[in-house]
Amino acid sequence: MFGVGNRPDRSCAISVKRAQYPPSAAGEEAAMIRKLKSGGYRLYSRKINPKTSRRRNLGTFKTRAAAEKHERAVQYFKRH
Repeated sequence: MFGVGNRPDRSCAISVKRAQYPPSAAGEEAAMIRKLKSGGYRLYSRKINPKTSRRRNLGTFKTRAAAEKHERAVQYFKRH
C-alpha cells in the first residue's frame, strides 16, 4: 500500500496517466508541461524517479511559450 517512506504507492495513477498521454510517433511521451493553479506553467521530466515515484521539476514559467522554449533547450542539451 505504501511506497517509499510514508507516501502512498502511486503505480496505479502513473499507468492511468500514461494511457491519457499516448507516445508520439517518435516513441517519446507527450510533453510534460502542466498548468498550475497560480496560472503559471511547470515543466516536468518525462522520466519518473524510481525513488520518489514522481517527476522532477525542470522549472516554473509564467507562459506556456517560455516553458516550451526551455523544454527545447533541455532536449538540445541532452543530445549535444
